[in-house]
Amino acid sequence: MWYFMLNSGIHATISGVLLAFAVPFGNGDEHSPSYVLQHWIHKPVAFLILPLFALANTAIVIEPGWYNNLSSAASLGIISGLIIGKPLGIWISTFISVKAGLSILPQDLQWRHIFGAGLLAGIGFTMSIFITLLAFDDHSQVDPAKIAIMLASLVAGLLGYLWLKNTLRTPITNEE
Repeated sequence: MWYFMLNSGIHATISGVLLAFAVPFGNGDEHSPSYVLQHWIHKPVAFLILPLFALANTAIVIEPGWYNNLSSAASLGIISGLIIGKPLGIWISTFISVKAGLSILPQDLQWRHIFGAGLLAGIGFTMSIFITLLAFDDHSQVDPAKIAIMLASLVAGLLGYLWLKNTLRTPITNEE
């Protein structure tokens, strides 16, 4: 279906939308075809298809010596912005919002959880790459910036995962 849609001149992603309309919803419970299909394809889509799609659409050209550009001002700015700036900005803006009385923290949420969510916010490489394409006219600056974004997103994701894994860990009691 995708192949024929692509060759018809209609954008191929429309085939996915049409296919979704064709899957019977049934009564929506755990045994309905749409529920079973959704749960069957969830992990391959989340952990394989979407990351491959994202990487393919970044169009990063990795040339020999690509790592030499990681120490440039632009790359260091990108890396520090995604790994340090995002969590601090989210934590500080949330703190100000709570202290100003504009919002409240839910009962089970703590400030360290807000910081962990901020770390995970550094994963947002799609918008970062879009801004990179707008910011740099010189193509020799675009690819190193994209590589810095990808590496910083990976580090931010790992740090966020480890941070939240440790802060959300439930204490083990003697009864267990």
